[in-house]
Amino acid sequence: MTLSLFLTQALNGVQFGVMLFLMAAGLTLVFGIMNLVNLAHGSLYMMGAYFLAALVPVTGNFFVAAVLAVAASLALGIVVELIALRTLYRRDHLDQVLCTFGLILFFNEIVRMIWGATALFVQPPPILSGFVQLLPGVIYPVYRLTIMGVGLAVAIFLYWLNGHTRLGMLIRAGASNRAMVGALGVNITLLYTLVFGLGAALAGLAGVMAGPILSVQSGMGDSILILTFVVIVIGGIGSIRGALVASILVGVVDTVGRVFLPLVLGAVFSPATSSKVGPAIASMSIYILMAAILFFRPQGLFPAHR
Repeated sequence: MTLSLFLTQALNGVQFGVMLFLMAAGLTLVFGIMNLVNLAHGSLYMMGAYFLAALVPVTGNFFVAAVLAVAASLALGIVVELIALRTLYRRDHLDQVLCTFGLILFFNEIVRMIWGATALFVQPPPILSGFVQLLPGVIYPVYRLTIMGVGLAVAIFLYWLNGHTRLGMLIRAGASNRAMVGALGVNITLLYTLVFGLGAALAGLAGVMAGPILSVQSGMGDSILILTFVVIVIGGIGSIRGALVASILVGVVDTVGRVFLPLVLGAVFSPATSSKVGPAIASMSIYILMAAILFFRPQGLFPAHR
């Protein structure tokens, strides 16, 4: 166990946390403002990755394909909201869960029909394919640093949007008192559509960022969806700042735990046992962390102001 290994894995944790933030930011907006339990958010992440994989060969340019994939995710989110979700706002959460779970099955089958069951792989563009030396002994992929930069840019954009624009004012007002916003003449239905589209675009962006470092396959959004819900619970429902802090916290705990817990347990148990038990304990540690935070702060680290 060396310092360079620890720093590398800590950076991997931050990078994973940034991807979680792109997912969690959209989901916390949708749940915090629309009071909609959207289990299909992970499917929008998956579709963003598939859009990228399909568009890179067509356009011949990764960056053009990425922009088009995010735009396609935005359009898909708006269509899903208009067709499947608009009637659910006044229904209870069980109806929302059943409908959005059905959307998960629908999207998983759609990608199998169109792209097949075999995983797809996307190569990062040559300009982002190299490595950079951050510190002596710490060499890190440029693409993963790019993911961190994109996540930081999105966080700054959401901070500006939420705190310094009319749309952000309406979003905050809609989260506090939907009836009052509607009474003031604001088209709350259109506002919901815009918020859901923004959430879908962020999920699609997360899928685009994940495409070159993960295999693109059916169901890839299911596991990350669970962690995304953990993030918004830890950070505080409806809070962008909470989503950012909680995402990085969860990403670092999960990544560092999976790498170093087997090494620590190897001093006590056999290598085979430690390699199996270590990742399992690392996964459990996230939920233990969530329980501990909720014990002291039941509304999360940075609950949204109502």
